[in-house]
Amino acid sequence: MPWSSRKRGPRTDPDRSAHRVSDRGTLSTVDEELLRTLYAEHAGALFHYVLRLTSGDWQWAEDVVQETLLRAWQHPAAFAPARGPARAWLCTVARHLVIDAHRARQSRPAEAGGEALQRAAEQTPGEDQIEQALQSWAVADAIRSLSPDHRAVLLETYYRGRTMAEAAQVLAIPLGTVKSRTYYALHALRLALQERGIEP
Repeated sequence: MPWSSRKRGPRTDPDRSAHRVSDRGTLSTVDEELLRTLYAEHAGALFHYVLRLTSGDWQWAEDVVQETLLRAWQHPAAFAPARGPARAWLCTVARHLVIDAHRARQSRPAEAGGEALQRAAEQTPGEDQIEQALQSWAVADAIRSLSPDHRAVLLETYYRGRTMAEAAQVLAIPLGTVKSRTYYALHALRLALQERGIEP
């Protein structure tokens, strides 16, 4: 049974291949016959050989067979009887194509999946890091503009993460004073940030 009548196999069809034309604008009869003969005699065996080389990747194997037959058509002198069997040349070309494709895949960086792209999207680029640094300096300057009592309360409650009761113990002031200083310190900080062009 001819290989082209099977359900799965290479899509290589000598009638749809690129046409090399003669001076008169027609496909050379010798070239056409060579391609048809090569396809009929070697395409099936070549496909199965390449399928093993590509670890069962049908699409890749079909592409390699098609490229191999195209190169055979482009180099008809390679099939002179003195050069040996045609199948040996075809298998060698196919093997080199697979090796070249494998090396090309290894030389490219690995493709990133959805998760890696999401992580990359969440990372801040350099321009954003500069903006963050400038904003951090403005916030630090706004905090320096507060009174020492207000700075101390904010330092304990927000930056060190202490509760109001813990801050009262550390600062040695009553709990009610910590609460009122925190309220007024946040209000003063909000105004200082707005003066510097930062909306809290």
